[in-house]
Amino acid sequence: MLIAVISDTHMGAPPAWLDEVYARWLEPADALLHCGDITSPSVWSYFLQHPQFHCVRGNCDWDPALVDQLQPMQTIDIGGLTVGMTHGWGPRPQVPEKVAEAFAPDCDLVCYGHTHARDWSVRNGLRLCNPGSLGESGSLAHITVADEGSMDCRFVSVR
Repeated sequence: MLIAVISDTHMGAPPAWLDEVYARWLEPADALLHCGDITSPSVWSYFLQHPQFHCVRGNCDWDPALVDQLQPMQTIDIGGLTVGMTHGWGPRPQVPEKVAEAFAPDCDLVCYGHTHARDWSVRNGLRLCNPGSLGESGSLAHITVADEGSMDCRFVSVR
């Protein structure tokens, strides 16, 4: 199973380069997760084309359409894997620890954003993934989940 994780797009509208990124890196994934700061309803609508798209609200998602549709935290089941999603909060050095505390011990994986920094780590016994910022640095994460449940992460630079 392949999970594509993006965050911090910070786009007013889908840019032209996003079509190629979507076709190559996001569309083939079994699930597409966005960890907040999508910032515009048009970008949110763009990603809704993926049949297994999930998104949480970030601290820059002020548009009323996003506030009405997106929760700050959610837990989803992806092929039997319990995945927590949030944007993150507080001072950036403390975000991974706060996110792990909020979801532990009930998740197999937690995906978050906010820091714009890639992270594939274990905190409080919980596997964490931050894909970095798609909008700022062109970064995303591909998480491959094996049949027995082991996970591997590959960070991709798209620009």
